[in-house]
Amino acid sequence: MTDSSRLALLGGVPVRDEARRPWPKWPISDELERATMLEVLESGAWWYGERVRRFEDRYAAFQGAAHCVSCTSGTTALEIALQALGVQPGDEIITSPYTFVATASAVVRLGAVPVFADVDDSWCIDPDRIEAAVTPRTRGIVPVHFGGRICDMDRINALADERGLFVLEDACHAWGSRWNERGAGVLGRCGVFSFQHSKNITAGEGGAIVTNDEDLALLCRSLVNCGRDPVKGWYLHVNFGTNARLTEFAAAILDAQLERLKDQTARREHNAALLNEALAQIEGLEPQPGDHRITRRSYHLYCLRIDPDRFGCPRDRFIEAARAEGLPIGAGYPVPLYKQPAFVDAAFHDYRACHCPRANDLCERSGMWFRHSLLLGSEDDMREIIAIAHKIKANVAELRTTDNA
Repeated sequence: MTDSSRLALLGGVPVRDEARRPWPKWPISDELERATMLEVLESGAWWYGERVRRFEDRYAAFQGAAHCVSCTSGTTALEIALQALGVQPGDEIITSPYTFVATASAVVRLGAVPVFADVDDSWCIDPDRIEAAVTPRTRGIVPVHFGGRICDMDRINALADERGLFVLEDACHAWGSRWNERGAGVLGRCGVFSFQHSKNITAGEGGAIVTNDEDLALLCRSLVNCGRDPVKGWYLHVNFGTNARLTEFAAAILDAQLERLKDQTARREHNAALLNEALAQIEGLEPQPGDHRITRRSYHLYCLRIDPDRFGCPRDRFIEAARAEGLPIGAGYPVPLYKQPAFVDAAFHDYRACHCPRANDLCERSGMWFRHSLLLGSEDDMREIIAIAHKIKANVAELRTTDNA
């Protein structure tokens, strides 16, 4: 066996030398961000003004929404949207167990109860499990477009309409994603987005709520701005809101980032398609599946499932080998949300009885992903990712033997 064909983990030469050929960096910025930031700095108008309004208008148009209300984070956006939708203490909100904690903690912070419905093969919430989870206390559904892959919104909306429930999309991975040419965030009553540091459009932090419901947008704007009446007066407080306003600096950066987002999304989709076609041919590997109704996909994460029995080695061993070859892939969430300490110890609900086998399998055995910035690389970069997967597969017997030694 030559040095190039032997796994780097076992003493061979890696497919990619990251020191010499680093993956695309993130975040990306250039003179556009620099110029807009300097403009805000020198203007002295740093606070919740024209730049915020400009970004909101442009982001609403990008998502195909009538309204956008910006705020300080995706977490804040979730809390504000849930409050605006009338969630009360004791209400049940059905959501996915395979997501960042904020999706569920926002529900808890309003005194409501997250109810976890398992995911399906899409890594997104399973409509059949949603239906089984509905009780007389259910008030709404928060589907999570995981990795930018939109949930089955046709079935979710049909179920919500039948049961009189609202649908609030957690679209914090789904900037630009479309379902039958309609943008994420306006497929339900409203949707929320995050602009945190790792996200495909970022100002370090930030968030937004989009909706086609004018009254809901006005209420969200009031709640973001200390409960002020958004029309009648500065010292007229008509709601119990909070200070969640975006700064002009953050809006300026996001406005600049938005200039690149459409082209970056197209590049991610193109490169992901190359990976999907090639990696699906390797026994034991399964890219996160798409859906013909998804007409644009953000690919915040490139998600890949391994079947250890069919591939020939455990997930953790695959990850260890892939990293040694130069691919920064990881296992993602270590446990479903209902196994996080805050939920295990919760006094308001017994989450110890919760069991979502598919989410649990993604966490403990099969789920892997790498960050979206890698998809901004070249086709040659994608070919190296494919070569790494093939190399591990070709050496899986030796990899398994050394793991057992």
